[in-house]
Amino acid sequence: MFASAAKRAMFEGGCTMHEITTDIFSWAWFSEPHGYNFNGYLVRHGEGNLCIDPVQPSDECLADIARIGCAKILLTNRNHSRAANVVRARTGARSFIHPDDAAHARNQGAEIDGDLNVGEKIGPLTIVAVPGKSPGEVALHWPERKLLIVGDAVIGNPPGRCGLLREKVMDDPARLRRSVRKLLDLEFDTLLLGDGASILHDAKMRLKELVDTFPSE
Repeated sequence: MFASAAKRAMFEGGCTMHEITTDIFSWAWFSEPHGYNFNGYLVRHGEGNLCIDPVQPSDECLADIARIGCAKILLTNRNHSRAANVVRARTGARSFIHPDDAAHARNQGAEIDGDLNVGEKIGPLTIVAVPGKSPGEVALHWPERKLLIVGDAVIGNPPGRCGLLREKVMDDPARLRRSVRKLLDLEFDTLLLGDGASILHDAKMRLKELVDTFPSE
């Protein structure tokens, strides 16, 4: 199953979001040029709620994010600041990104408060390096729940399958393929994606199908 089939949850205040798995909610913004959704995530956790790669929310959705609370905003890469400033201003959350992508994000206007360092944990999520599209792209791994969150290194298009963005938007396509191949060393069954449809079951198998198409290098 992929995320378009997930159950829907209605927060107080009338903003409908997708609860794609327990205590993880998503809202989407459709990109006409790409032909698929860009996705933002809100992880509800006892150590502090986390907002990941937030896309532009509706007024009602933003009000609900503020009502639920958000301690930190995690940006997986330099191009995913998206609506981070909006969420940051409304909730008082602090924004984090890998140091190698921070300068670019700041040049695009993102307010950055701290670093995402590979190997460290933010709440339940371990920071994993996936450089290639950009030097500082990271994925977020929740091993206890066998869950992986990926921004741009992998996309969910067509739905139910894993794909890659076009090589012309990658800094180093070969490096990205190596990074994606290494993701198979992680334990995960659910893959939440910043672009396209997330995969809720058998996600590692779907990723392996993509990796099996890569050239030897």
